[in-house]
Formats: sequence, structure tokens, C-alpha cells
Amino acid sequence: MSGTGREPPRRVVLVLGTTAGGTGTHVRMLADGLAGRGVAVTAAGPASAGARLAFSAVPGVSFAAVEIGDRPRPGDLASVLRLRRLLAARADAVHAHGLRAGALSLLALTLVRGRRRPAAVVTVHNAPPAAGASARVYRLLERLVARRADLVLCVSPDLEARMRAVGARRVERAVIAAPQAPSAQPGTAAAAAAQLVPLALGGPATRPVVLGAGRLAPQKGFGVLLEAAAALGDLDPVPLVVIAGDGPLGAELPARAAALGVDAVFAGHRDDVPALLGLAAVFVLPSLWEGQPLVLQEALRAGTPVVATRVGGIPGLAGDAALVIPPGDAPALAAAVRSVLTDPLLAAALRVAAASRAAVLPSPADAVDAALTAYAAAAAGRPPGPR
Repeated sequence: MSGTGREPPRRVVLVLGTTAGGTGTHVRMLADGLAGRGVAVTAAGPASAGARLAFSAVPGVSFAAVEIGDRPRPGDLASVLRLRRLLAARADAVHAHGLRAGALSLLALTLVRGRRRPAAVVTVHNAPPAAGASARVYRLLERLVARRADLVLCVSPDLEARMRAVGARRVERAVIAAPQAPSAQPGTAAAAAAQLVPLALGGPATRPVVLGAGRLAPQKGFGVLLEAAAALGDLDPVPLVVIAGDGPLGAELPARAAALGVDAVFAGHRDDVPALLGLAAVFVLPSLWEGQPLVLQEALRAGTPVVATRVGGIPGLAGDAALVIPPGDAPALAAAVRSVLTDPLLAAALRVAAASRAAVLPSPADAVDAALTAYAAAAAGRPPGPR
């Protein structure tokens, strides 16, 4: 690790909480990459995350079930004690993902005795709740992480500013990389379309596909996308909205589409999003907040024209390869999508810009390099002796 004077850690514990999106994908990618560099990795988190992400299937990676939810629970003390045992036995460095996982890991480290405690890195992946009890709890977690973490990584500039404001000693930008998609076999995109788009709706050959992908949750703004699509009914042919993903709004959003008179296919969870991006006339990311969304990186790699909101890390990630609009603004979203669908020169320019931007996106190897550098920097920046 250049400039740190430290050897890379031989044993790393990756801690995550309940996750249904990009955070879990990122942690699994780090586990794969670190194990491939000869690091002994333990992933610790809810049993549901272990099953979904299949950590134990990776050579050199073990999984330890530790229940970490998205809000305080009676079992948190047991989780802290479980983490203490793991960290005392298995860690030269601990890398927690999310404020809840970070706070519980840092509390566990205060109980580690008899040896120099592991270096502690926490990645902050999500924006705070807007108000209420959850927002107050979030602020407490921010302060705890700021005071006790050796290094805080943040996925977007606004989160960096928040963590500095609450007193974090060292704050840096997290490097997040979408997994490399396997090479598509000939006909993959066509096969995906045949399965996905009902013939009664015309299919992608005759109707442009407006694609959204992500968790069906309020943060993702898919209701705004449906409102925008309702304003595009005068186009000929009328675009078809396809939304890939599942989540708590899985019943509400189709009902909203029907009420608005919008033709929309809700495709559920998909493992072939890169193929779907190859079908799309435009990819829409209507989020009310985002960090460094993996699906945006996938869209840029696919060379798909992008319309996205000006929130979190999206503008910095997309550069000039997207039409960027205010969040929650259905008329602005409709106008941007309309411009891509009706202006071939604009669509072509966005495709070229996406390809150029994709060429400089971080790779999974870059993300693993950055993580190892972070662990060494966190250890080098601490005073000697137990803490």
C-alpha cells in the first residue's frame, strides 16, 4: 500500500445489514475480489443476506449470521456481542456498510480487549430519512460513526459533507463498481424481449421501450416516471414503460399505472438487466436520492441514452452522458424522455457520450484496490496501542 507503510490486512470482516439492492451487490463483489487477492474474508450480516448473496460459495470467504436490521431491535445487544467475538478472532480490518452496521461494529470494537483492535472503515451508502424518529436515530448513528471510525467512505458528495459536519476525522469518496456483465450470447436481448413484452402491447420492434430498473420503493421515484409517461400518450408509436425490480410498492405501482392509463410492464426481479438495457430506447433513473447507482453504470456500459435526476452522486457519475433533471418533476421528466425519443441526433449523441463515460468508470478490480488502500490508511492513521 503505497504511502502507508503498512502491509495489506490478511483477515477482513465485511459487515452489512438488511439489503435488497446495490449495497449487497457491492459487498459481495468486494468479498470475491479480496479473497482473490489472498485475504481471508468473513462476511457478517443477516441470514437472508447470506442466502441471497451466496457468500459461502466463494473460496476463501466464510459467512457468519448476525442479524442487523434497518432500525433498532431488541436483539441488537446480542448482535454486538456476536460481532465482538468475530472481530476479536478474525479481523485485521473491519469494513462495515451502512450506518447501522457501522454503529454496531464500532460498539463491538469497544469490547475487544487484549490486542490492538482492527482498523475500522465504514461506508455510508444512503441518505438520511427526511423527518421523524428515523431521522433522529440516523443523526445519532452518524455521530457515533464519525467519532469512532478510523475512516469514513461516502458514496456521494452530500454524504461526505454530512459526515464532515458531524465531526468525522477522515472522510473520503467510496469507489463503487458495477459487476462486469458476462458476455451476452447471440439472441439474448431478443429472448429477453420475447419473455418480457406481451405481444398485445406491440413489442420493442414497433414501440420504443422506456426502461426503469431498481427496487420498487418510494426513494426510486417510479411513480414520477408513470406520471411522466402519461404525458407521452400523443407520441406515435406510444412508448412502452418497462420497470424491472421488486419491493414494497409492487402492488401500488401497477395500480397507479392503470389509473393513469399508462401501458407498463412490471417485470419483477431480473438478472438480465444489461440485456434489457440493450432493448431500451431510453433508460430513466427518476430517483429522489441515489449514491453511486450500479444500474446507471450498467446503462452507461450498454450505451443506452439516459435521463436521470440531479441527486446524490448521479451528476458526478453520469457526467455529460445523461439528461439530468430535478427530482420529483414529472413534466421535466416527460420533456426529457420526449426529446430523446423524438430527436435521433440527441439520442445518438447520448449513446456516444455513454460509451465515453463507461470507458472511465471504475472496475471491480479498482474497487478492491481502493478498499485495500482504505484499510491500510485507516490502520496507519491510528495511534499505536489498543483503543
